Amino acid sequence: MLDNHPVSFYFELSFNGDDAAFQEASGISKELTTEEVSSGGENRFKYKLPNAVTHQNLVLKRAMATSGSALLKWCVSSIDGGLINPIKKHDISLSLLNPLGVVCKKWTFIDAYPVKFSISDLKSQESGLVIETIEFAYSYFTIGNPGSIQSLFK
Repeated sequence: MLDNHPVSFYFELSFNGDDAAFQEASGISKELTTEEVSSGGENRFKYKLPNAVTHQNLVLKRAMATSGSALLKWCVSSIDGGLINPIKKHDISLSLLNPLGVVCKKWTFIDAYPVKFSISDLKSQESGLVIETIEFAYSYFTIGNPGSIQSLFK
């Protein structure tokens, strides 16, 4: 039965017609916030009324790209552009793939733009890769299911 579930390490990212490889994606969550309201004369409980939906920023990690990728150029122009230049927003799609490379779940982050760029610490005593982290703010995300996960594994 375990082979019927998608694995978390096989995914791809696309934006503005370009694809980019990342080793980690996090921050895919949304939460309906609530507001507590007291009712006159009722001390046993408070009503919880639905409020706005909140979400975390999308955080992507990968080995540092040695050449100037379109994604990195977008980050530089957005973060270093100052407030005089308008920030260009793009939709970003993150697709979870099955072992055959077929999309089984897709998240689309609407009006995304980079808000943070960082690299891992440089340490002369270690021989690991330099990891770059890019964080995106976005308006909201949608969840697509191109097909039944069960049917993709047959």
